[in-house]
Amino acid sequence: MHRRRLALGLGFCLLAGTSLSVLWVYVENWLPVSYVPYYLPCPEIFNMKLHCKREKPLQPVAWSQYPEPKLLEHRYTHFIQSFLESAEEFFMRGYRVHYYIFTDNPAAVPGILLGPHRLLSTIPIQGHSNCEETSMRRMETISQHIAKRAHREVDYLFCLDVDMVFRNPWGPETLGDLVAAIHPSYYTTPRQQFPYERRRVSTAFVADSEGDFYYGGKVFGGQVARVYEFTRGCHMAILADKANGIMAAWREESHLNRRFISNKPSKVLSPEYLWNDRKPQPPSLKLIRFSTLDNDISS
Repeated sequence: MHRRRLALGLGFCLLAGTSLSVLWVYVENWLPVSYVPYYLPCPEIFNMKLHCKREKPLQPVAWSQYPEPKLLEHRYTHFIQSFLESAEEFFMRGYRVHYYIFTDNPAAVPGILLGPHRLLSTIPIQGHSNCEETSMRRMETISQHIAKRAHREVDYLFCLDVDMVFRNPWGPETLGDLVAAIHPSYYTTPRQQFPYERRRVSTAFVADSEGDFYYGGKVFGGQVARVYEFTRGCHMAILADKANGIMAAWREESHLNRRFISNKPSKVLSPEYLWNDRKPQPPSLKLIRFSTLDNDISS
């Protein structure tokens, strides 16, 4: 049996400082979507035929005109080991997995014993003087990596933050053309209270009549060509705002939500795939698969 190739795109200190989402209420203008519910059994092996046929070649996004800041302090390196060890235990068991770790400090990436058919590549990136700048560059970094390399190596790409840990199996039930995850702070919040960007001057603007869920920026993915299109679109919108002297309310996450409204995800993951350990686990959440660690590392 030919096993599909997968990749786990690991964002390294790329959303530091941002905030990290009922689920079937707001369905107007909603295209057919697969919702991954709470406590879904996770099969070990799942054979899926690849069907992402690219109609046009992937083009790298040109590096934009950003200032050259000082190197960002390497504050998140100590999260890498717990992330990778938990991924080896729970993420896509039985699949071929290629971890891509984006970091401005490759020497800090620890050596982890990987299982069969598991690879790890460290992708050097430019450091920045503040986490806001780093956050705003993540979509550019991912789209360039896909265009230059990942589209030749993997079929699916998940983009995840490093200050998180897998706690239970994450399997092929999460695969889809374009995958989003419900933000853990807003999954029971009325749509009118979602923290969308409400200023019309921003390309991330969301009208009161729009939106289905509020998605978290720490988890998204899908077929590699769709992730390329998604991240490139977000990056171009961020550049348009920057040219006008605008920063969206929640920076990259605001643009991510705007793009998911205009380009509906084919699969929506429940908050068990994106939890926050600072929040008490509600009775409705029977199982936590992936959760944010306490990233207050100032002390």
